[in-house]
Amino acid sequence: VQLQASGGGLVQPGGSLRLSCAASGDVYEIDAMGWYRQAPGRQRELVARIDHAGRKKYADAVKGRFTISEDDTGNMSFLQMNSLRQEDTAVYYCNAELFDSRVAPFWGQGTQVTVSS
Repeated sequence: VQLQASGGGLVQPGGSLRLSCAASGDVYEIDAMGWYRQAPGRQRELVARIDHAGRKKYADAVKGRFTISEDDTGNMSFLQMNSLRQEDTAVYYCNAELFDSRVAPFWGQGTQVTVSS
């Protein structure tokens, strides 16, 4: 499975961005897709996750502001980020977990999100 993330950029506090993640390869093996982020000096953390049944999970810090979704094929995931704050500044990574839990999750390249006035 290969993942290609896009959509990062510079935005002012209170603004919005939409991240996209395109999956290719053995996409039928994907159980869930997610978004993680890593700020300088901090560990990578889960932002949002959506599984094949459409169940969603969010980090407390983004609940009510971020929305994860996927297209009808399940090959693309999106992270709509509204009411962005400076503390949302990080490199965002998309992630795919397979049905076979013995296989480590796949990661896309990061996309930088900077929230600054």
